[in-house]
Amino acid sequence: MGCIVEVDDGDDVVLEPPPNFSMVDEGIFRSSCPRPANFSFIETLNLRSIIYLCPEPYPEENIEFLLSHNIRLFQFGIEGKTEPSVATLKDSIRGALKILIDVRNHPVLIHCKRGKHRTGSLVGCLRKLQNWCLPSVFEEYQRFAGIKSRPTDMKFIETFDVVCLRQCLHTLIYQYHGYGSKKRRILYKEDNVQKPRIALV
Repeated sequence: MGCIVEVDDGDDVVLEPPPNFSMVDEGIFRSSCPRPANFSFIETLNLRSIIYLCPEPYPEENIEFLLSHNIRLFQFGIEGKTEPSVATLKDSIRGALKILIDVRNHPVLIHCKRGKHRTGSLVGCLRKLQNWCLPSVFEEYQRFAGIKSRPTDMKFIETFDVVCLRQCLHTLIYQYHGYGSKKRRILYKEDNVQKPRIALV
C-alpha cells in the first residue's frame, strides 16, 4: 500500500501507512511497527488498541503518540530471532487472540517489528478460528512474509488448537448495537477476562 494524499485547504498532507499494512477484518488491521512518519496515517484508523508482539520495550515516541490519542497497548513478548518454546508461543498467541476477538478493543492494530512472522502467525490462528481452509491461511501468511516465510510458523498455525479458544467463546456475551443495521458484537463477561500483560493503558 502506497502513500495517501489528503488535500486540506490547498495543502497536501501525505499519509504514509507502515510497511505491510493491511486490513485483516472489520476493525482489525496489521502492519510493521509504525514510525513517526506513519502517525498521521495511524490517526485515521481511530484505534482503541494496539497488540504488540515483541519483547522489546515499545519505542518512546510511539508511547507518546498512544498517550495523546488514548490508545491502549497490549504487549505479548514473542521472540523473533530465537524460536520460543511451543508452549510459550501458544500461551502468547492464545492471550493475544482473546484481546483481538473482544470488540471493545476495536479498532485494533496488530504488529511486530516487520509485520511478517509473529503478526502472520497471530493472523493465521485468527483465520483458523474463522474457519478458513489451511491453503488460504498459508497463502495469506506467505503474501506478507514473502521469501522469508518460515515453515515453523506455518506448522505452528496448522497445529494450533482453536477448540480450546472456541470453548472460551461460550463464556462470551453477544450484544447488538445498531449503526443503521444491527451488528453482532462479542464481549467478555467481566469476571472471565484473562488479563494480558498491559504495558500501557
